[in-house]
Amino acid sequence: MDTSYKIVVVTGFSPFRQYVVNPSWEAAKGLKMAGLGLDIEIHSKEIPVSYAKSQQVLDDIWQTMTPKVIIHLGIAPGAKGITLEQTGKNHCYKDRDVSGLCPDHHCCIEGGPDRLDSIIDMRSLTKHLKSMGLDVIYSRDAGRYLCDFVYYYSLYRGQGKAVLIHVPASGSLASPERLVPQLQTIIQAVLHQLDHPAHTQPQDR
Repeated sequence: MDTSYKIVVVTGFSPFRQYVVNPSWEAAKGLKMAGLGLDIEIHSKEIPVSYAKSQQVLDDIWQTMTPKVIIHLGIAPGAKGITLEQTGKNHCYKDRDVSGLCPDHHCCIEGGPDRLDSIIDMRSLTKHLKSMGLDVIYSRDAGRYLCDFVYYYSLYRGQGKAVLIHVPASGSLASPERLVPQLQTIIQAVLHQLDHPAHTQPQDR
């Protein structure tokens, strides 16, 4: 098997509520077209705004594609910039999905830890990206809806090898033309950190 390339999966969400075009999925498709470099094989996957169906999509990705990392993109209404999420939460999913359903016991993984963190150090990554001129925000609260739910499930299935990036939900900042170049830089920095875990922006720790 050729191991000279890395598989990266980028996901975005389907339309929901008033978002008949979801900027997260448009950005994921844009990243697939733009690419991330010659040694990176990028795949884009659309995730339904459904607790049960999202888990099925993620099961398929982790079982069949064995990605180096999954980059989940979601929208954050009202946000003016890109937010890097450190943590996924297991409980208190009380908002209904597009099917009108909540997960059993309002929980992602019964018996799982309350929280899971990405193996990516989002705080140092945020500082590094800001030093490059990108307007990014560090967060430990992904909102307890589908983004948070998907992130926790992916962190659980992938032993922490997942990232959640919240992007603006509307306006010029939500356009693929604005988002894709910034997301390329962010994802390349994520991959660098994965490849050099002992040398991750040591000045920022």
